[in-house]
Amino acid sequence: MAGYKPAAIQTYPVLGEKITQDTLYWNNYKTPVQIKEFGAVSKVDFSPQPPYNYAVTASSRIHIYGRYSQEPIKTFSRFKDTAYCATFRQDGRLLVAGSEDGGVQLFDISGRAPLRQFEGHTKAVHTVDFTADKYHVVSGADDYTVKLWDIPNSKEILTFKEHSDYVRCGCASKLNPDLFVTGSYDHTVKMFDSRTNESVISVEHGQPVESVLLFPSGGLLVSAGGRYVKIWDMLKGGQLLVSLKNHHKTVTCLYLSSSGQRLLSGSLDRKVKVYSTTSYKVVHSFDYAASILSLALAHEDETIVVGMTNGILSVKHRKSEAKKDSLPRRRRPAYRTFIKGKNYMKQRDDILINRPSKKHLELYDRDLKNFRVSKALDRVLEPSCTIKTPEITVSIIKELNRRGVLANALAGRDEKEISRVLNFLIRNLSQPRFAPVLINAAEIIIDIYLPVIGQSPVVDKKFLLLQGLVEKEIDYQRELLETLGMMDMLFATMTRKESTSVLQCTSDGFLENKKMES
Repeated sequence: MAGYKPAAIQTYPVLGEKITQDTLYWNNYKTPVQIKEFGAVSKVDFSPQPPYNYAVTASSRIHIYGRYSQEPIKTFSRFKDTAYCATFRQDGRLLVAGSEDGGVQLFDISGRAPLRQFEGHTKAVHTVDFTADKYHVVSGADDYTVKLWDIPNSKEILTFKEHSDYVRCGCASKLNPDLFVTGSYDHTVKMFDSRTNESVISVEHGQPVESVLLFPSGGLLVSAGGRYVKIWDMLKGGQLLVSLKNHHKTVTCLYLSSSGQRLLSGSLDRKVKVYSTTSYKVVHSFDYAASILSLALAHEDETIVVGMTNGILSVKHRKSEAKKDSLPRRRRPAYRTFIKGKNYMKQRDDILINRPSKKHLELYDRDLKNFRVSKALDRVLEPSCTIKTPEITVSIIKELNRRGVLANALAGRDEKEISRVLNFLIRNLSQPRFAPVLINAAEIIIDIYLPVIGQSPVVDKKFLLLQGLVEKEIDYQRELLETLGMMDMLFATMTRKESTSVLQCTSDGFLENKKMES
């Protein structure tokens, strides 16, 4: 046994994973903090000023959270019905909110009672925003109207009735106090100018519009509705630049990063996509547990907050940079100390004695060396191994199968042990890099434990789930093989230049074989 060869641990590269600067940047967040709200989180908005608190609109309440607090520091609940939206003013001192009863209320962050109440809408208000001059508020409602309000006088200035369906989103220009944009379920996005009392630009999105966003310069407009995110050039009268279709369900919210170089979109498919605003390609993606209704980014992208349909608020904070040790480091030996004598050349009369380096075997290799196959499998099924380095577990399963003892290692397990095996297979069977090895192991488990199904409800549930996954994976591979066969036939029948032989008579009377291309 002195010549035992350790088990070869194969490397399984993750397909499609490419490490980029965006990957490093957007993955540099801590584990998310989850906060439970009273209802679906319809709107999240960060204050533009320090300390960058954020307002969360859910059910009939608006909660103000500190960036690092898990409990609201202030609550506004004086609404007759459900509140749908709340937006901070540019100085962070005032908050405007819209509710289902058609009311628009203005709050002072330092108080609790509303400072102003604007009555005019007859149905639910879903979008409110401050204009660039800070003294007017724009609101859109389900009564198909868009209204402009004067804050000092608490009066309605203008009413626009150009939409023919619910007005569900809108935003005001950051530069021009007279311009603002609204999106409606009538599939249109309109830009209004308060100086002309009518819309100046109207574009057709093609789907009910759920969210709109103006770039800080005001030259580009982003609209979201259905599965589409569309970018429009407002300087060219609303010309469509790009139409993106990267989500599988309705896109519900949009947000722009602090630098303006990245656009974020959230969807009911439980994903947040990050786009480059230069190439409009997806550079990163976040996965969440439920459908997404709202999202917001703090100053310098330090915090990302996502609101979901199940009332969960997911808050991610950026990891702080590691602080450099201020204590003086102890001086260590120079590099030449460690390589001293390494380059010595053997002389003719010298006797060279090699000191063999002792190789230590891993624990699973020791078990394999002593034919403890079940013990070796148990070691690589520990959570520390299956989660961090699943390729080691798969390599040992492959080695046991090569030796012909995989069935022996899997047999004779109790409920707890077989549950660990099933959990690993269920978690990793659908990964293409592991599928060839794990499908074989799953089939062996099904053959061994099928006669004893029904003795444990926990194992039965996982066993049926594993059986369904195996059948589904086999169907996928069968379809892939059929597709490969069809592609091979297409490639084989592609038109190519064929050469034909023609006999021609030369001047000396001999026949010459010449090839002519058709």
